[in-house]
Amino acid sequence: MKRDLISMRDVKDDLCDIIGLGISLKQKSKKKKSIEFLKGKTLGMIFEKSSTRTRVSFEVGMTLLGGHAIFLSTNDIQLGRGESMEDTALVLSRYVDLIMYRAKSNQAMQELAKHATVPVISGLDDKEHPCQVITDLMTITEHKGKLKGLNFVYFGDGNNNMAHSYLLGCGIAGMNVKIVAPKKYQPDSYYVEEAKKFCVSVEVTDSVENAAVDADVIATDTWVSMGDEAQKEQRLKEFKGYTIDQKTMKQAKPDAVFLHCLPAYYGYEVTKDVAHGKQSVIFDEAENRLWAQIAIMVTLCK
Repeated sequence: MKRDLISMRDVKDDLCDIIGLGISLKQKSKKKKSIEFLKGKTLGMIFEKSSTRTRVSFEVGMTLLGGHAIFLSTNDIQLGRGESMEDTALVLSRYVDLIMYRAKSNQAMQELAKHATVPVISGLDDKEHPCQVITDLMTITEHKGKLKGLNFVYFGDGNNNMAHSYLLGCGIAGMNVKIVAPKKYQPDSYYVEEAKKFCVSVEVTDSVENAAVDADVIATDTWVSMGDEAQKEQRLKEFKGYTIDQKTMKQAKPDAVFLHCLPAYYGYEVTKDVAHGKQSVIFDEAENRLWAQIAIMVTLCK
């Protein structure tokens, strides 16, 4: 039976195993040892939204695994000209061994996964971004040596794919998670309630005052995601005061780390001195998209 990754719920039973595999394969590859576990396999990549890190990390990852990746924008395939998602899924499943889909909507993601007969990996949709959050948890593991019991605090847009996947991912990992967001931009209640099922501390607040106290990890994301450009001026006003700066970082534990999935817009969600500071691990995080996704592809192809 084929297995997909379109939500963090899909890895609730083996999240730590995937993270451990990613770390192991990273170390092995850096020692110049072969990791060609998907030799002869082909990954089809559908992009409705462009991305530097998603495209490069999946292409390089598939190459390191001994396979091949094909880039497909909606301009390249009939899906962009009205072919049904069902037919697209069934046809691509005859050609490739895996499909990565960077989608505009979760509904489209669900439809593709429903009809594809090969594993489907979400490269992002409007509800979740599981590859990035698995990456971030891998990065935290490398720097902290553990996940369980850590205090994770996220500032900014709480009603986006990153916040939703953080709630689920931190819950699965046994972390305490706090979302600090304006009331208008707080997470869907579904994700908050799902996170609580994992018996961790889950808090959602609009108060930034002392919100980072005792944090082991501080994270944020862009305030103006792709597709939200028309709301830029309004969003910048509504998120004023949620910028992560040195004052915020000083509230956290001395060994706290800072995460941002990039691209970052300095002066808005974070100041550059924090993003490029000694507590920041954003470039380790960016590199780990490669290794986390390698582990995901190997796992789904078992």
